[in-house]
Amino acid sequence: MLLILCVDLDDDLGRKTDCETPVVGRDAVESAAVELATADPEDSDVNVLFEGVHLYDSIDDEAVEVAAVTGVDGSDVAANRAVGEEVDTVLASLTASEDVRALLVTDGAQDESVVPVIRSRIHIDGVHRVVVRQAQDLESMYYTIKQVLDDPETRGTILVPLGILLLIYPLAILANFLELPGSAIGIISGLLGLYVLARGLGAEETLDRTVDRIRSGLYTGRVTVITYVVAAALMIIGGVRGVQTIESMAIESVAEAIAGLVFGSVRWFAAAGITSSFGRVTDKYLSDSFEWRYLNAPFYVLSIAAVLYGVSAYFLGKATIGELAVALTAGTLLGLGSTLAFAIAETRWQGADPV
Repeated sequence: MLLILCVDLDDDLGRKTDCETPVVGRDAVESAAVELATADPEDSDVNVLFEGVHLYDSIDDEAVEVAAVTGVDGSDVAANRAVGEEVDTVLASLTASEDVRALLVTDGAQDESVVPVIRSRIHIDGVHRVVVRQAQDLESMYYTIKQVLDDPETRGTILVPLGILLLIYPLAILANFLELPGSAIGIISGLLGLYVLARGLGAEETLDRTVDRIRSGLYTGRVTVITYVVAAALMIIGGVRGVQTIESMAIESVAEAIAGLVFGSVRWFAAAGITSSFGRVTDKYLSDSFEWRYLNAPFYVLSIAAVLYGVSAYFLGKATIGELAVALTAGTLLGLGSTLAFAIAETRWQGADPV
């Protein structure tokens, strides 16, 4: 039996219509195509579904079945997994006794990324890509360009890098006009490169979420906004102090360089960790979601800082083996003691105010 599989990787069919997927059978696929065309006539998956029906009607020399399978919108990995599960469902519904082969119908390379997933379940005879013929006149070209510019994903993929490239030359002219040093061009180019890299790695979403959290924190009066700023300043100071410690010492090995960096910066890093921890604990308390175990965080920071300080001091010859043993023991007991103490407090006063 030949199984014609219409692939909709981003689940336009499920999101834009009330059809439940997978859709199996000629009439069912045709009905789904009509529903999708009614909901969004410009969706290319409409052509995929109708092409599947067309291929079904044109094959009369063997048993044939047509089905539509969909993924999910967003993650390619999750979409491929969803398509694989729907293919399993379709294969389980077939009653053919002979081997089943598949002919995939897609609308582009993105949907064809699921081919390995389907091939692991069924032999694939071929992939049929549906390309809609367009008139080649000026009006058609204008409409196509307009559609591309209206698509947010296309704008971010094509127009943003193009705009960045076009900005480099005028920025260079502006820097020369303002008599800025040559390093200014390098800084500008570096910033633009970081932006392009962030776009390519999807980091702009993380940055947008961070900005939204900061804005929300400012509007709602969250303490963590202040403590995070203070913690960032303390970490910068700690980094500078660590570098200064290395420069002031006669470093003979990489281990001593690492120890010097840790020795000079660990106190500042510990202060930053404690500051941010207390800010978060305060916000949890103010939002009535406080739990006693949250108080473990600053003690853990102190514990880790004590251990790192003792080890780095020992490597630099600033502490004896006995003092190192005391630092390791104190750090361990501090972490274990705080865990036990707040666990007992949470058990006895669960739901009660901490103060």
